[in-house]
Amino acid sequence: MYQLVRPLLFAIDPETTHERTVEALRLAERMPGGKSVLRAMYDFQDERLQVKLWGLTFPNPVGLAAGFDKNAEIYRGFAALGFGCVEVGTITPLPQSGNDKPRLFRLPEHQAIINRMGFNNHGMGAAAGHLRSYQEAGIPVGINIGKNKVTPNEEAASDYQKCLEALYSYGHYFVINISSPNTPNLRDLQETESLRQLLRAIKAKAQELEANGAAAKPILLKVAPDMASEQMHDVVKAAVEEGAAGIIATNTTLSRDPVKNHEHAGQAGGLSGKPLTERSTAWVKEIYQTVGKEVPIIGVGGIFTGDDAYAKIRAGASLIQVYTGMAYQGPGIAKQINQRLLQLLARDGFTHIQQAVGVDAK
Repeated sequence: MYQLVRPLLFAIDPETTHERTVEALRLAERMPGGKSVLRAMYDFQDERLQVKLWGLTFPNPVGLAAGFDKNAEIYRGFAALGFGCVEVGTITPLPQSGNDKPRLFRLPEHQAIINRMGFNNHGMGAAAGHLRSYQEAGIPVGINIGKNKVTPNEEAASDYQKCLEALYSYGHYFVINISSPNTPNLRDLQETESLRQLLRAIKAKAQELEANGAAAKPILLKVAPDMASEQMHDVVKAAVEEGAAGIIATNTTLSRDPVKNHEHAGQAGGLSGKPLTERSTAWVKEIYQTVGKEVPIIGVGGIFTGDDAYAKIRAGASLIQVYTGMAYQGPGIAKQINQRLLQLLARDGFTHIQQAVGVDAK
């Protein structure tokens, strides 16, 4: 059905399409029985796909990456589409409009997207209001946090601490986003010593909140795919040593090699989708070989099918997340991936998804 509707959606400006999708899901959430209808169409449950990490139970390994639900408004609707977890944000302390439009570009020939959104969101106060009912989602809800564009890197830790303080009572896990290419100089925070200082400040704030009665939450780091191998090793080792509970690999790429002849190749921003599939899977494998025995990995980048997801799981990902794949495959993507995962597990003689984690990286 979605493949019939997609040409109509793709005839519309991509950001407008995104906004209409948000409105449609918001309507489904509010409509009596709306979420039940979505679950009947898209939900898929099987104990062989259940994943347990950080004291949390993920009904399946297929999550929705940050970027769709920027303001934590429709995570319950996405949960009804059969995802095993939903990540909201990126959320910053102050509201910000993001970069100038147009800032979102489709590359259909490559099944890709270039975006330079720039952390457009309504701020942590609005997100806190929306997240008060986060338990209603029935699945783990992650909160992706970042710094405001106007905040210099020397003061970045303060922004992450503010977000943590405002949102720590909500959501099941947090993600530190220092890997988006769309906030000037943000990726400089991946420099090893800067990263250590940032994570120490964030950990100190978390410990302060926990000392005052807050439940402890796992805090993960999302990394960029554009680092040299040596730098990536330094980054993930530093993150684990400073207490990161997991690594999300990877964010979008600045590389244009796979799409260099496309009319949008010169647009600034991060490239996502099929051109990132192999690159992000390779990073998942390398990160797993570096720190996979110490912390779990969430694999992101170019996942469109169950085979794409399974490749990342075999490379070392305990969970995976989709973003661009949903734009091209539609709302049934989680169900399609999960059904295919069961076929692949049976083919390889596995009785549970966690048995496949990292088998290609050993």
